[in-house]
Amino acid sequence: MKNYFDFTLTGKRLLPIWIFIYVVVMIPYAIYYNQMLSSPLDGSPKTYSPWIIILIMMIGYLALFYFIKIAIESVRFKDNNIHFDGRFLTYVGKVLLGFVLSIVTLTIYLAWFIKDLSKFFCNNSTLNADRFQFVGKSGRLFLILLLTMLLPITILTIFGTKFLYPTIHSAIGFILFEGILMIIMIPYLYFFYKWMIDFQYKGYNIKWKTKFVDSFIKILIEFFLTIITCGIYLPMAYLRLFKYFSEKTFAESEETTLQFGFEFDAKKDFLFIWGQILLTIITLGIYYPWAFLKIGKRFLTKTYLININAA
Repeated sequence: MKNYFDFTLTGKRLLPIWIFIYVVVMIPYAIYYNQMLSSPLDGSPKTYSPWIIILIMMIGYLALFYFIKIAIESVRFKDNNIHFDGRFLTYVGKVLLGFVLSIVTLTIYLAWFIKDLSKFFCNNSTLNADRFQFVGKSGRLFLILLLTMLLPITILTIFGTKFLYPTIHSAIGFILFEGILMIIMIPYLYFFYKWMIDFQYKGYNIKWKTKFVDSFIKILIEFFLTIITCGIYLPMAYLRLFKYFSEKTFAESEETTLQFGFEFDAKKDFLFIWGQILLTIITLGIYYPWAFLKIGKRFLTKTYLININAA
């Protein structure tokens, strides 16, 4: 028997938080970024403090607490919503410490920062009074960031500066550069999300059971189709990847193995997501809360958990 999830979030609950993020974070960032790119009328150079961007990012991270909190509490399974009891002041302390140490260590601490936030949100979430426990290790994430993102991008930058820079502004050079960047990012995305899906609940270990080569090819195909369609295929790529990795996610205990799954109608879901994206674009982001909750509900109500021992 398949047990489906649900998403009970409402626009009324999400809208105030989104308005705050929109007004205090997104608009100031857009203004600052636009001014940074514009040329001064007198020809004199402009100087911009990185601390402004850091301040905007910190405010965004603090507001994100309430966004994630209500999103977590809106997830329902078997007529019970997940409960989140994390404290805002504790979160503030983790964010401030993470920002400072990441800057001081030139982003080396970033792996520990991400792990602390992931653990904070996971370990403060309960379903039927049973608590989730995040298992991912900081050291493993550091190696993932180093080997699949930092080193490849550094090598690509050096290679691009020497060989691709003369043609980077041409169509062929740009496509080649973006194609290489896309390919080298796939291992990072795969290992990062595999690291993220690693937690325990009520005696179950919840993890991906995937093979890198098969997953790499799957992601590459979906990315390629997105690129050659100039992004039009993107919702379908996300749907297919969500289905693929959902079915590779298992919750295993000593006695039982549960498998996640996802059912979708390719044409209807593709058009639905594009409709929500277009409404968000047309309204300059104001419609985003409703797009988020509608897409979230469409995904979760089609996501299920099944006991494969009993199947």
